[in-house]
Amino acid sequence: MPSAATPLAGKTLIMSGGSRGIGLAIAKRAAADGANITLVAKTDEPHPKLPGTIHTAAEEIEAAGGKALKIVGDIRHDETVAGAIEQTVARFGGIDLVVNNASAIDLSPTATLSMKTYDLMQDINCRGSFLLSKLAIPALVESAAAGRGPHILTMSPPLNLDPRWAGASLGYTIAKYGMSLTTLGLAEELRPHGIAVNSLWPRTTIATAAIRNRADGERRAAASRTPEICADAAYLILTSPATTTGNFFLDEEVLTRHGVTDLDGYRAVPGAEPLAGDLFL
Repeated sequence: MPSAATPLAGKTLIMSGGSRGIGLAIAKRAAADGANITLVAKTDEPHPKLPGTIHTAAEEIEAAGGKALKIVGDIRHDETVAGAIEQTVARFGGIDLVVNNASAIDLSPTATLSMKTYDLMQDINCRGSFLLSKLAIPALVESAAAGRGPHILTMSPPLNLDPRWAGASLGYTIAKYGMSLTTLGLAEELRPHGIAVNSLWPRTTIATAAIRNRADGERRAAASRTPEICADAAYLILTSPATTTGNFFLDEEVLTRHGVTDLDGYRAVPGAEPLAGDLFL
């Protein structure tokens, strides 16, 4: 049962992606309270360059203190997401928290971005977040009626209309801002039901395996923070009152508002070069 020390104990979170990186860190932070976690991800087999599968992620979640349900499937497919919702409710009795974490990225300019990649980003980022949130609404309404403080949290940036971002990577910007518009609209739509809807974005780049595997990965990692800063910020949002809704949070701002002002412990490389800002800020 939830307590002041473990407010997510016994609550159920469903997440898109989460096999590695920021999503896994968020899942493990919730699991430390004793939360139930459903992962909907495609990573059934190991990636040649990136560590972690849905199976290793589930093991880490259970080692952290949570219960894991693995749904191997594609967030782009309606039947996969509907089945994940049904299985989660059947296994854990309901859904309290939704985290839209899955995302595809390609920063190519318009002239060189293939339409196949454009469609992939739209389908995973924008449509996937809309779909998972949409299908979870009935369970979230029940969670609200039971006083369990339901939340939808989407990993997407503030809606920054500075043309710099659209001009640099139009396809990706459309896909990520589509996620953020989903937050904006659902926050208003679901407010009467007592369901909180927010977005979270890192202030700096995050040293995920994808960053480290780049040709300049060590340099980029030295200017980045660890995924745990997003996980700790997400935890504070997900445990806040459901009246905290319609916000585009930055990780470090969430932490400083809760009295965490020394962020050096989140440096991927202690005492390294200045931190690099993330996109869209």
